[in-house]
Amino acid sequence: MATTDDPAAPLRLLVGRRVSAVCSVRDYVELHFDGPVLRALADPFGLYGCRSWRFPEGQSPTLMRFYLGTLIDSCELIPDRFLAVDSGEHRFAIPLDDASRPGPEAAHLIGVDEHDRTDTRKMWIW
Repeated sequence: MATTDDPAAPLRLLVGRRVSAVCSVRDYVELHFDGPVLRALADPFGLYGCRSWRFPEGQSPTLMRFYLGTLIDSCELIPDRFLAVDSGEHRFAIPLDDASRPGPEAAHLIGVDEHDRTDTRKMWIW
């Protein structure tokens, strides 16, 4: 597992990348970025334009698919609260508080190797 002094630094790996897949895997959600993968073990929430959503409720699966192709332009990490990636007026966030976690981990980020391929040796956990 990779480490850094800045807990938000790994998320910056996603800035400038486009969402290439939105996957619902039984009880968690993943955003893929043609290499890196952001996995939400805690139920994600967000905004798509002015429409809010919280997985797995309501129209969240439909709204999440609209993230396909969006370019991530910023990220935010507030320890013990949430982490988020933003694309203009859109936000995909993962809660990090103890009450939202299904277990000891709320989110994973899988990094990439020098050829921009997914590399599970480069993994960050929140």
